[in-house]
Amino acid sequence: MSTTDDKQERKEGLLEFYTSYSDLFNFFCSNTTIHGAIRLVCSENNRMKTAFWAILFPGTVAILYWQFGLLFGQYFSHPVSIGVSVNFNELQFPSVTVCTLNPYRYSAVREELKELDAVTEETLYKLYGYTFSKKVQQNSTSHTSATEKSRNSNPLFNKKFVLEVLNRETSVNFNTPEKKGNHGVAKNNPPLHNQNWQIGFKLCNASGQDCYFQAYSSGVDAIREWYKYHYINIMAQMSMNALADDDSNPDKADINNFVFACSFNGAVCSKGNYTTFHHPMYGNCYTFNSWEDGHEWSVSTPGVESGLSLLLRTEQNDFIPLLSTVAGARVMVHSQNHPVFMEDGGFDIKPGVETSIGLRQEVFQRLGGEYGDCLDGTDLDIENLYESSYTQQACIRSCFQLIMVKRCGCAYYFYPLPKGASYCNYNRHIAWGHCYYKLYNEFSLDNLGCSTKCRRPCQDTEYTMTAGYATWPTKASKSCLTNTNCFDVFRNDIAKVNIYFEDLNYRTFGESPAFTVMMLLSNLGSQWSLWFGSSVMSVVELAELVFDLVAITLIFSAQKYFQWKNTESKVNTDGHQEPNTHNAVSNENHQEFDSLGVNFFDVVADISPPPAYDSLNLECSSLSQTIKGCNAECQCSRRLCEINEKD
Repeated sequence: MSTTDDKQERKEGLLEFYTSYSDLFNFFCSNTTIHGAIRLVCSENNRMKTAFWAILFPGTVAILYWQFGLLFGQYFSHPVSIGVSVNFNELQFPSVTVCTLNPYRYSAVREELKELDAVTEETLYKLYGYTFSKKVQQNSTSHTSATEKSRNSNPLFNKKFVLEVLNRETSVNFNTPEKKGNHGVAKNNPPLHNQNWQIGFKLCNASGQDCYFQAYSSGVDAIREWYKYHYINIMAQMSMNALADDDSNPDKADINNFVFACSFNGAVCSKGNYTTFHHPMYGNCYTFNSWEDGHEWSVSTPGVESGLSLLLRTEQNDFIPLLSTVAGARVMVHSQNHPVFMEDGGFDIKPGVETSIGLRQEVFQRLGGEYGDCLDGTDLDIENLYESSYTQQACIRSCFQLIMVKRCGCAYYFYPLPKGASYCNYNRHIAWGHCYYKLYNEFSLDNLGCSTKCRRPCQDTEYTMTAGYATWPTKASKSCLTNTNCFDVFRNDIAKVNIYFEDLNYRTFGESPAFTVMMLLSNLGSQWSLWFGSSVMSVVELAELVFDLVAITLIFSAQKYFQWKNTESKVNTDGHQEPNTHNAVSNENHQEFDSLGVNFFDVVADISPPPAYDSLNLECSSLSQTIKGCNAECQCSRRLCEINEKD
C-alpha cells in the first residue's frame, strides 16, 4: 500500500504533538499572530538577521514582562485617589461645648487643698521669693513654722513626692533646712536659669528601689505639674458627684451662674437644648445641641443671625491657684455623636471681647480594608470607655486607661473609669505616680501600640473655623444680661461668642480606588500592543506554546525511560546487550504510547539503494591513449576506471 494510503488510514489521536522542538518552534513562528516571530524563520538563511531577531525578540519579551511587573506592583499597592465635591444643602448645626476654665470654685475646695497650698507656697517662696500672702515677707519665721506644721500633719509631704533640683549627680531637697538670707530666702538655692539645673519631683515604686524623676527646665512648669499631681490624688479621694450636686455647694452646676444669655437662630435657648458634665481641669461644661437631648438644630441660611450666640460669665475672683491660670472660657465645636476633648480641640475666648467663629463643614469618606487603615470601631478589640461613636482620640485614651488599670492597678482620674476599677490615689496606691509617668513616657513614644491600633474613622465630619474679635461692650453701653437684672457691664467679667456657618456650601472628600481591575487590564493590553502589536488571542497562542513545550518534554523523557527499561530487560534476558537500532526502539515506543492514544507526526524519508554501476554503460576506452587513467567523457571515479581497465 502506498504512503498516501498509509496517511489516510492513520487515525487521528486524541492528543498529537510534534516529534521535535525544531518542528514546534518553526510551526509557532510561522503561524503566530505575534509580530516579529516569523522573522526568526524567514531569515534563517541569513545568520546576521537571524541573530538580530533572536536577540530582539526575547529582549522585547523581557521588557514587556518587566512592565507587567510594575503594573501588578502598582495594582497590589492599592493606591487611592481623593475626589472633592462641593454640595449645597441645609446643614445640621454642630454641638458646641463651653467650660468655665476653673475646676471648682476655690471657696468650695479650700479645706481639701489647704495643706497642698501651704507646701506649694513655701516652695515658690524658696525658689523665687514669691508668696500668696504679704505676711510672709513680714514674718518668714511664722510662715515657715506654719508650713512645717501642715506638712508634718501629712506624711506624704514629709519625705515623699517633694520637689528637688538636680545638677547631674547632686540634688537639693526643698524640705531640708537651708541658710536664710533677707526675708527668709535661701542663700544656697541653685541658679534656676542655668541650663545645668533641672527642677522636678522623684517618684519611686513601692519598694523604693526603682525611681523615676519627672524633670522640667522651668520651675513654674515643674510646680504646676507637681501641684496637678497632688490635686489628682485629693480629688480622687473625694466624690466628684457630691461636689457637683450638693445644693449647699457654691460650685453647683447651675447654667445661670455661667451662661447669662443664649439664642439660636433668633430664638432663646430652652433648658432642653443643653446637657452638662464636669471636667477635672476645665470645670463645669455645657453642651448645646447635644445628641443626648434628642434635639437637632438645622440651618437653612448662613450668617450670625442664624447661628448660636452666648453671653458668658468670666469672673476670676474664685479661681484655684496654679490650676486656673487662664481667664475667659473654653469653647469647642464638634459633631453631635463625638466625645468632648476640651484639652485637644477647644479654644479659649477672652473676657471683654466678642468672638465670632465662622464655620465650614467638611465630610471625609475614607476607604478601609486593603485600601487604607481607617476603622469604624466594630472590628477593634479595644473597649470604648466613652459613650459615643468611634473616634481616634476616644480609642487612644481608652487604650491607655485599660493598660494603666492592668499595669498600675488603678485608673487615671482624667479618663473614664472602667468597670471594676477605682481611681488612683496615693493613700490606696502609693506607687501609682511612678507607674503612671513611666507608662505615659512609653505612651508618648507609642511603645504601647495605642496610636498604631487606633486609626482614623472611615466616616467623619470636621469643621474649619475662622475667628474675628472685637472689644465688647463699649464703655458707655449697658446691657441687660437677664430678664430681671440690668447693670453696668464690667469687661473683665463677661465675654460674648457667636458661632455660625459662613455659607451652606460644604465639601466632601471621598477616597476611591486609583487603580481598578479594568484599569489594570487596559494597561496590560496597552503594553502588549506597544511591544508586540497583538491581542488577547496572541496570549492564548503563547500559552499553547508553553503547554506544547511541557508536553513534548515529558513525552521525550518518558521515551528515554522506556528505552532504558527495555534495554535493561533484554540484557537480563539474553545475557548480552542487543544492538540498539532506531527502528526497533521507535516501534516499541510507539507501541507504548498507542495505548495512551498519543500519535506523532512521522517523518517518512524514501531511501533508494545506490545504482548499479554496470547499468550506467560507463565504458572507459582503452583505445584512446591521449588521456591517461579515465576518459574525459566518463564521469566516474578514478578507482572505477582503474578496475575496468584491469578487466
